[in-house]
Amino acid sequence: MPEEVQVKEILSSLNLLSQHEGTFEIRIIRDDGICSGYFSDLEKAATDILRYDADSKVSGIYVTLNDVDPALLARRANRIKFRLGKKDASTGDADIIRRRWLPIDIDPCRPSGVSSSESEHADALCRADTIAEFLTESGWPKPIIADSGNGAHLLYRIDLANNDESKTLVKSVLEFLDRRFSDSRSTVDTANFNASRIWKVYGTLSRKGDNLPERPHRRSKLLSGPLEPDSSDHLVGEEQIQQLLSSEKSELPSCSNVASNDLKSDARIDLGSWLLEHQLTCTEKPYKGGRIFVLDACPFSSAHTDGAYAIQFENGAIFAGCHHTSCGSGKQRWSELRAMFEPPKLDVETRLARRRSERIRAKMEAEGRLPATEYEIAQAKALYEAAGPVESASDFSKDKQNEIDEKIVSMSTGILESSDPLLFMLETFASVHEGDQTVAECLIHSLASRSVINSKGLHVSITGESGKGKSHAIETMKSLVPKKFRLEGRLSDKALFYMEDLSAGSVITLDDVSLSDQMQEILKGVTTSFQKPFPYRTVNKDRKAETYMIPERCVWWIAKVEGPGDDQVFNRMLTCWIDDSDEQDKRVLDRTLTGAENLPDASGPEPEEVLVCRQIWESLSPVWVVIPYATKIRFQSAENRRNPDMLLDLVRTNAALNQRQRETKTIGSVTCVIADRTDFVEAARLFAMLNGETGAQANKLTKRESKLIGILSSMNQSEVTIGDLQHASGLTNSSVGKLLHGYHSYGKTYSGLLDKCPAVSFLDRTVTSGDEGCSTMRRSRVYLWDAALYKAWEKGGSV
Repeated sequence: MPEEVQVKEILSSLNLLSQHEGTFEIRIIRDDGICSGYFSDLEKAATDILRYDADSKVSGIYVTLNDVDPALLARRANRIKFRLGKKDASTGDADIIRRRWLPIDIDPCRPSGVSSSESEHADALCRADTIAEFLTESGWPKPIIADSGNGAHLLYRIDLANNDESKTLVKSVLEFLDRRFSDSRSTVDTANFNASRIWKVYGTLSRKGDNLPERPHRRSKLLSGPLEPDSSDHLVGEEQIQQLLSSEKSELPSCSNVASNDLKSDARIDLGSWLLEHQLTCTEKPYKGGRIFVLDACPFSSAHTDGAYAIQFENGAIFAGCHHTSCGSGKQRWSELRAMFEPPKLDVETRLARRRSERIRAKMEAEGRLPATEYEIAQAKALYEAAGPVESASDFSKDKQNEIDEKIVSMSTGILESSDPLLFMLETFASVHEGDQTVAECLIHSLASRSVINSKGLHVSITGESGKGKSHAIETMKSLVPKKFRLEGRLSDKALFYMEDLSAGSVITLDDVSLSDQMQEILKGVTTSFQKPFPYRTVNKDRKAETYMIPERCVWWIAKVEGPGDDQVFNRMLTCWIDDSDEQDKRVLDRTLTGAENLPDASGPEPEEVLVCRQIWESLSPVWVVIPYATKIRFQSAENRRNPDMLLDLVRTNAALNQRQRETKTIGSVTCVIADRTDFVEAARLFAMLNGETGAQANKLTKRESKLIGILSSMNQSEVTIGDLQHASGLTNSSVGKLLHGYHSYGKTYSGLLDKCPAVSFLDRTVTSGDEGCSTMRRSRVYLWDAALYKAWEKGGSV
């Protein structure tokens, strides 16, 4: 950031936070101590702050929020003292004349002493928007919203005396917001109630731990809000605060509000253990002698994530609900929550009939007198005899199939309207294929791009060693797609154009094949022409011109062994790695061995979840997705112009999957879906994964190349030899050489790290060894590593 721009931002921050134009303290936290000064001169303060902000030993620069006693200026008047001694005092609560701000700090959960990751940072900013929206709906004015560098800030103007009553009031607000909005991802800091609280000076750098690409140091900044000083329109009055606190008392129940029958049935349940057993992640806090569990995600609706909670009172009674109006606004929903995760209780008569039926079935199958499918028909006919005439076996089979179809449609509709379609499909995928969830996410988003009218198409390239599950992952995901969109078997280059049964929106897979020059040109064409058919012009045997078409909106999934291919092709694709780790190998083996012990599934060849996934794809409507915050998205690097399009398409596909839970508008005959902040957070999370742990979207490295780069970085040496890398990686001399220099195979040249990463270079030297008069000269090659250049290059995938 240019110095004049930074000074201007720091001045704006000081002018805003100290708008009483009195005395304020600047406090600087360094690795080796604390620096402090008192100021009445804003420009002098900004100049000193700028100087200290450039010091890498400074972790943060702060200012007092509330009115400081002017007499304290004499301690260190318009100057900063380097490293305070034991006798040097700083501002205490008794030194504050009046409270001017109610500060809300939303901090992402992470290990102490480190900066937040991109996804953690984004989650905190999203949580701040949610809290601000809630408080605005509660009658509060709009706050100042700021980026603290690691999390998010909300600042509300107040005008309260500095006494015990105002301290209790501010503390109660923070605790209320903590109970309502904190979870295992982000929390509201409840310690910010003291009057002498210091606050981040916006425009300065937040340095926690080392500056790593995955946990970078960021500059704090003001984002939005009423920035004009001393406007009474933006004050939060004491009465508004009291109304907010009293609203919680009416929303959250007390033990006396829980019905006695609920108390009898729930008293023996340990709610914390029950939530853990059913994988409902939450944050636990004390509440009125019992415990309140703030759920990380609302189980009643996927239209929002916050607001859901469950309470177990001191006497064991349980209450569950959600604050959102669309979710019952605090209505008791414990019975509904239990029903989601526990099998329904059958009446005594039904349970006895089921036991008798199971015994008869086991006996008849053991005697070989009746196949299972015929038995089900016979039993169903017997059950219907009491109600009237019995249909024939074929009629009953049709009725049964219609009943199943209705059930599948109903289940898919419920998931699309009030649950998480992406999560459901990922769980179904995981029931068949071990691990590789990021690969599965990419494939699902690729499928969803077919339903987005303004998508440029998402295609997927999966790389990894042979035999590690690439083909199985693709086949598993294809099984969740309706048959009319699945193209089975292998195909030649020209077969695509001559296939009469190729539907628009088909999934085309190329599995561990070397792409011919013609196929690569076809891929470039069809990925560019996603929303319209791709023409292929040729001549027939009579030398007459003919035009064939590949239909529109087809998605391409390519599974290939490490690396090779045309960069222009794979730049157009989501690039992900299959998990080929030793841990994954062990998990796959365990699943294989366990599967060998299982009996066949009596429910039929295709599980119900698979049929539901297919119906979800059938039920999605084509939509135009609007991203209202698109101009606010920032990329660390714009070098590959296709990556921004891919990120935007990930936002669009996330919104399209949740189209029945998003705001919509109709323009003519086109349905427009408005993407919300959650769609960006999910897209940014996946994009970060594809530029880190499970892919190389920005730099297009293979997994083995990425590992070697990681070894080079961890060695922290400016020069290394192939022998050094052999020892550190466990690879052969030939393998390391190929990874660095690339190689030739079947007439094709595949580039290595020296072509891909600017931080790696090499130098040929002549080395002399031996004693004087009997020396030997030989050539030696060393590889040079530029750590600073690597850090700049590696950040190319941040968004």
